[in-house]
Amino acid sequence: MSNHLSGRRRWTIAVLTAGALALTGCSAGSIRGGGDEGGDDTLTWLIDNGAGTLATAEGLADGFEASHEGVTVKIETRPGGTEGDNVVKTRLSTGDMPDVFIYNTGSLLQAIDPAKNLVPLDDSVDTATLEDSFLTTVKSGDDYYGTPFGTALAGGVLYNRKVYDKLGLKVPATWDEFMANNAKIKAAGIAPVIQTYQTDTWTSQLFVLGDYHNVESAEPGWADKYTKNEVTYSQEPAVEGFKHLQEVHDAGFMNKDFGSAKLSDGIDMLAAGKGAQYPILTTVLVDLTQAHPDQVKDIGFFALPGDDAASNGMTVWPGLAAVYIPKSTEGAKLELAKEFQAYVATKEACEAQTKGQAPSGPYLVKGCTLPTDVPPAVKDLQRYFEEDKATPALEFLSPVKGPALEQICVEVGSGIKSAEEAAALYDEDVKKQAQQLNLPGWS
Repeated sequence: MSNHLSGRRRWTIAVLTAGALALTGCSAGSIRGGGDEGGDDTLTWLIDNGAGTLATAEGLADGFEASHEGVTVKIETRPGGTEGDNVVKTRLSTGDMPDVFIYNTGSLLQAIDPAKNLVPLDDSVDTATLEDSFLTTVKSGDDYYGTPFGTALAGGVLYNRKVYDKLGLKVPATWDEFMANNAKIKAAGIAPVIQTYQTDTWTSQLFVLGDYHNVESAEPGWADKYTKNEVTYSQEPAVEGFKHLQEVHDAGFMNKDFGSAKLSDGIDMLAAGKGAQYPILTTVLVDLTQAHPDQVKDIGFFALPGDDAASNGMTVWPGLAAVYIPKSTEGAKLELAKEFQAYVATKEACEAQTKGQAPSGPYLVKGCTLPTDVPPAVKDLQRYFEEDKATPALEFLSPVKGPALEQICVEVGSGIKSAEEAAALYDEDVKKQAQQLNLPGWS
């Protein structure tokens, strides 16, 4: 995503989930409001079809309707992952996008050419109320384009604390400790590492994307060199993420049905203790809370381990999704869309989202507070911030992110490609995307 945070900074509160845009993949359709597009008092909103996304969106829609008498918010859904990404790009190019929509921030936002396709924020949105770490993720050129949907999140490992306690395991701080834990878990007849590749291919990327803190710790300033095409994923330390994914597969530490399992299956396995660890974006705590409210207390979190215990830390996504207005929205609809976008940037909107779905991380609107009864996994994050061991994900430090990473990671996790082959393939994928962005050094 966009280049906005330089280096690591102290985070004062525990960061976690947002309504992830890369969730389940089923067909698009209208799930709230129904009927046709209605008149100027009806706002149509396109979101992805993840359960957590929908719950958060419905909370916002209810809050906006309550504060705008006579207004109706109609919610439409689209698939997640690559399929949903294509839906967004196609509807933007054809001028068929609903009045407002949610989409990625950062480098993936740059790929839809905001200046060409989106309406920039104007005086209707008080950007001073938004966290700077978020604003930089929705900036292109001199303009900002989105207001935050959901909360911040992290990439790491959700684990079943009951399994860890039963087997006498400690949270690993190094990759060797992680693999040693995996061996003990497997010996106990439990799947050590959950992977879910059927429709939720985005979940395959965490060994690579969630490892960025360790990359930055090993080679400070790596993101800047990467943007300038001075370093690649085929080189150390970045290739380690691909190697770790291959090692887990080759050691037989993954659930046997990884190829046919869905995100929901992975959540079920983790909650039941049939799978001990799930490398994932912490946004899935929303889905976990909905599906297994009694088991949320059994789930903890730790950062993906690297080679050095002293520098091990967490990779953070300071806002994964935002609410945007396409340029195809005009007239009275545009004014209503701007009102909705501005509403999303208020404390009232934070409260409305909390009513729709209990948050699992801090909001990105200044002054918004979290309830005290957040899941234990959220509390686990606090020490990483207290110890200044939290680094923004690469896609928030560089505009370069290849679109085929999830498919490439599936091939590594399935034993089809080696780590080295995958890294080289991803380097080519990245090169194409960087050239499309006309970045210097990539010709």
